[in-house]
Amino acid sequence: MDLYARIDLHMHSSVSDGTDSPAELLDRVREAGLGLFALTDHDAVKGCRSIRALLREGDPAFLTGAEFSCRDEGGKYHILGYGYDPDSASMRRLVEFGHGLRIKKVRARLDFLKETFGFSFPEEELRRLFALDNPGKPHIANLMVRFGYAGSKEQAIQQFINRIRLRSEYIRPEQAIRSILDGGGIPVLAHPSYGDGDQLILGDEMDARIRRLMGLGLQGLEGFYSGFTPRLRREILSFAGRYGLYVTAGSDYHGKNKLVVLGDTGLADAAELPEGLLRFLKAVEDKQT
Repeated sequence: MDLYARIDLHMHSSVSDGTDSPAELLDRVREAGLGLFALTDHDAVKGCRSIRALLREGDPAFLTGAEFSCRDEGGKYHILGYGYDPDSASMRRLVEFGHGLRIKKVRARLDFLKETFGFSFPEEELRRLFALDNPGKPHIANLMVRFGYAGSKEQAIQQFINRIRLRSEYIRPEQAIRSILDGGGIPVLAHPSYGDGDQLILGDEMDARIRRLMGLGLQGLEGFYSGFTPRLRREILSFAGRYGLYVTAGSDYHGKNKLVVLGDTGLADAAELPEGLLRFLKAVEDKQT
């Protein structure tokens, strides 16, 4: 059972919206006693390159990862990519496109906050914000708290930032899935039960969503996740078994930006390692040999 709990394939560093630098995150992974981990920053591979350069003999096994926010006519999806080549042309193009979209969203949110609530920030702070690898809502929220516009990061996001409805361009799921596959990686649907905002996707709706994404090349589901109840976990594992999909496990650790513990995936509650996860681990091993 200890072996199960030592896998965490979903975490974020300061390259996206986590608070730990890649070096700090690696230290925490070591302290947590993980045996296999993946860094899955949003729309970024820079942190994976940093981790690979920092690994030393005896460290946990590392798997390149990334998470892409996608949307199409059927809704919103988060697509994880694992085991890809970060230097592949397809992944470089996808990361650059995703970063550009994030910058547009940050500018739109800042304009909305200024026009709607009169919230403004010094130019020096804005330069720091846009100099970040992948700025997003948590970074804007932290600025709002620092300048007294909100009492907490959560209040800033829920009461102010989330009030804007962006009609902006998104990465489409087929675009993310194809780029991950072309880069030699494995595309996986992150926390499948959760859609846009508070949306919970279950039953026939989930079945249709999974089958449609499989038609685009999806190969796996995140069946173990820190935010899943036992019921949600059972449903996702059932779908993975029905369609022969890989299974992954992740905490979605963000450092101080989320109350999630590194390594908290729910795997420790499993009676046995699911067949889909065993196949995923074998596929990963084959890629690394």
